[in-house]
Amino acid sequence: MEVRFLLGAPSVDCTFKIFKNPEQGKERVMNDKAVVFAGQGAQYIGMGKDLVEAYPECKMLFDKADAVLGYNLSKICFEGPKSKLTESSNCQPGIFVISVACYTAFAEEAGNPVLKGMAGLSLGEWTALHVAGGLSFEDTLRVLEARGRFMQEACEEKQGGMVSIIGLPMEKLEEICKKTGIEIANFNSLEQTVLSGEKTGIAEAERIAKEMDARSVIVLNVAGAFHSSLMKSAARKLENFLNGIDIKPLSIPVVANVTGQPHGSSEEIKKTMVKQVTSLVKWVFCINWFTDNGVKSYLEFGPGKVISELIKQIDKNFVVNNIQDYATLMAFLSEKAK
Repeated sequence: MEVRFLLGAPSVDCTFKIFKNPEQGKERVMNDKAVVFAGQGAQYIGMGKDLVEAYPECKMLFDKADAVLGYNLSKICFEGPKSKLTESSNCQPGIFVISVACYTAFAEEAGNPVLKGMAGLSLGEWTALHVAGGLSFEDTLRVLEARGRFMQEACEEKQGGMVSIIGLPMEKLEEICKKTGIEIANFNSLEQTVLSGEKTGIAEAERIAKEMDARSVIVLNVAGAFHSSLMKSAARKLENFLNGIDIKPLSIPVVANVTGQPHGSSEEIKKTMVKQVTSLVKWVFCINWFTDNGVKSYLEFGPGKVISELIKQIDKNFVVNNIQDYATLMAFLSEKAK
C-alpha cells in the first residue's frame, strides 16, 4: 500500500486510491466531493479508542495531544467522566483530535481525495483549517484548548444553553427569540435551527416551540450559549490569543461558517474565526456554496453523525458518508471497493 500523506501540509497529494478492490491501485477521483468535520455536542465517551488500537499514527496523535496540553486528554476521551468531557476546554480539543485521527486512518487506507473544499461545524472549522494546511496540529490544539477555556469561562459568567428546533418557519423562530431574549445561533438546514441564550430563556423557548407544534425540540448537550452575544468575552480573549498563532495560506478552499464563502488571507481567517464565536453559523449557506461548485457527495469525519444528518436534511439526494471509528471506516472502504 502506497500512502502519500502529510497532515496539515501546505500541499497534499490529492489522489484517492482504494487498495482493497481487484484492480489494486486504481485511482478513483472524487472531484465532486467535500470533506466536513464534526463540531461540539457530538462527543461521546470512548471516541477514538478503537482507532488508537488499530493505527499507530492515531495513537501518536493522542500522545502528542497529551504532551502539548499537559494533561491526559486521551483518558478523558476514552473513559470520561461525561461531565469532564462536556467541558469546552476538553471537548473542543478532544473532538479535534478524534476528527484528525479519523481522517488520518482514512488516508492510511485510501490516500487523499481530490476535493472541491472542506468545512466544519463550529470548532470543526478549525479542524478543516488544520487539514487544509493553515495551522500545525500543535497550534490548532493550543487554539482549541484556549478557545474552549475562554468559552467555558464565558459559560460560567452567565449560565446558558442551546436548543435545536425542527419544523418551525423563520418568523416563528424570530417570535420565540423576541419573547425569550435568546438568539439564533445555527441555521443548520431548511428545517433545523438552533437557538442560544440564557438557560431561563432556553427553557421558555423549549416550552413555546412545543406549543407551536414544532416537529422536534431538543435541548443540546453543550456547556453554554455558544454562537451568541454571551460569548463576547471569549471572542475578545481569542482575538488576543491568535496574535501569537501563525496561519499559512490554505491548500484547498475552506468554507467559513460566518459567511458561507471560502476563507481569504491569513489575517482574514483570524478575524473571521474570532467573529465565529459570537455569530450565527450559516451552515445552509456553506452547503449552498458546495452545491454551486458541483459537490454531490460528502465525507464527514469525527464523532457522531450530526453533520451527515443535516446535509441530508438540506438535500436528500446528496451522498453522505460518516467516518467516526474503525467500523465506519471499514464499512466505507468495503462499499467503495465493490
